[in-house]
This record gives sequence, C-alpha cells and structure tokens, in this order.
Amino acid sequence: MIQRFSEKLRTLRERHGWSQRQLADQLGFTRAFVVHLESGRKKPHAELLLKIANLFGVTVDQLVRDEQDV
Repeated sequence: MIQRFSEKLRTLRERHGWSQRQLADQLGFTRAFVVHLESGRKKPHAELLLKIANLFGVTVDQLVRDEQDV
C-alpha cells in the first residue's frame, strides 16, 4: 500500500502543478515530511489520508487501494 500511495501522492501533486513545498503548506507540514511521504519512508495516518483526499478531490480508497486510479 505504501509504495502505491506514494506514487499516487506524487502524481496528484504534479497534476495540480504544485511543488513539494506548496503541498506541504496546504497540509500544514514541512517539505521534508512530504518528501518522506512520496518516498514511502513515512506512512500517512487516517486523518492525513482524509485531508489529502479532500484536498485533491479523490476518495481515501483511491489513494490507498492498488486497483483504484487517481
């Protein structure tokens, strides 16, 4: 799940034309934290998954399930 989530997060961020810093600002975290999320070194907690889903207009299922595209 983590690697797939990481790929989806990067795809969504790039699709919106945002830098890692811009995404970090939107989420209220540091750029380093976003780097860790996108590399799979950090796992998102449930509240963060919901925040990311709402920010990008997708469902949590789309973020975490392998068979769901974003």
